[in-house]
Amino acid sequence: MNPLVQDVLLWAPSVAAAAAGGVAIHYRAKAGQSGRAAAEAAVRADRRVAVHEVEASHLAETRLPRQVLAQQSRAEAGTATEGLLHPELAGTEVDTAYRAVLEQISRLIAEQSELSEGAARVAVRAATRSVQSLGYELQVAITQLLDTRHDEKLLELIQPIDHATSQLLRRLQLLSVLTGSWPGRQRDDTALLDAVRGGMSRIRDFRRVQVPATCEFHVSGRIVEALVLVLAELMDNAARQSAPTTPVEVTVLEAHRGVSVQIHDAGPGMSAEVRQKADRRLSGREPFRFTEIDNPAAFGHAGVGDLAARYGFHVSIDEEYSRHGGTRAVVFIPRDLLVDAPADPAPEPAARTTPAPASTATADTAEPARSYPVAEDGLPMRRRVKPQPVESTLPATEPPPRDAGEALAAFARVTRAHIPAQPRAPKEPTP
Repeated sequence: MNPLVQDVLLWAPSVAAAAAGGVAIHYRAKAGQSGRAAAEAAVRADRRVAVHEVEASHLAETRLPRQVLAQQSRAEAGTATEGLLHPELAGTEVDTAYRAVLEQISRLIAEQSELSEGAARVAVRAATRSVQSLGYELQVAITQLLDTRHDEKLLELIQPIDHATSQLLRRLQLLSVLTGSWPGRQRDDTALLDAVRGGMSRIRDFRRVQVPATCEFHVSGRIVEALVLVLAELMDNAARQSAPTTPVEVTVLEAHRGVSVQIHDAGPGMSAEVRQKADRRLSGREPFRFTEIDNPAAFGHAGVGDLAARYGFHVSIDEEYSRHGGTRAVVFIPRDLLVDAPADPAPEPAARTTPAPASTATADTAEPARSYPVAEDGLPMRRRVKPQPVESTLPATEPPPRDAGEALAAFARVTRAHIPAQPRAPKEPTP
């Protein structure tokens, strides 16, 4: 509890008792002027002192703690608090003073809570960004290694590391979203099935996920990355909450106002309390607070709800319509977030036979470096189109590399060694 709250709790009863004592002294002084009237006034004064003492104790022991608890649980002010024990004090100076104390404590708690939440959010954002940068560097290094080495044993060892890195970056990406950051990648318009597969590729148990063979819908590029994150989180939850031998089935259903992606698991389901809490977080209407995070920390549903609220789709969970008796998660995508299938790309022009001179390549024509690697999830990413080099009729003036013919010579030697020698034809005698 805030130290200021403790001080008020200790101070309120003494102030009330002192005020009540002053009232009693006043009435007793007046009581000395007459006999019977003085006695009655003294009784009333004693009763008022007793009422004020009880009311002050009620403020310190009940009203203030419940006010603090209500604010900590983010309940509406007054819904979890109690009023005066003695209705006859309503509207009096005592009632006014006690209400002022409650309002001041409420305001101070709210201010301190916002300061604490802001500090926690800044700390999480800074830590997340630093770890994300290291994760992206690691993924770039792994991608370069996979592109340059074609050893099957090496690939077998590196691919699980690459997959684990993509899962780590997904969790960091979702955590970064909760701090108010952008998801981080801009995509082109994408087939919905590719977005589903992209989400599947970012979870540990991707082999258990069953997706449709075909799907004709496409989604707008501005929601692709958010949708992939949402689907990945829901698939991951479905896989973790069900036995490792059971499937996670993904279906797509067209509705009048949009398209639904449904994720069915075969787990035990959720209790009513857990489901209600999940519903609140998935709705996106309940702001996530790092100072009130659960232990162990669970922020997946909060991140999903945040993304859904930002980008205009809806996420819900239920058990009644689950195919396998577990839980069904539904991501509803409105029609205004769907797009037509892109036209077939035009064929690329034939390659030029004459190379461009080195002087035509400038820094302005090079593709700018990206702050993130190209994920191996099959999703198209927006890139700056490189302009075509200026055609030139001049031959290349640079000499070939020193070892340019070594590979061809080695190939020729190997080929010659495996070709059987052909018998020579006898020479004809000279006349």
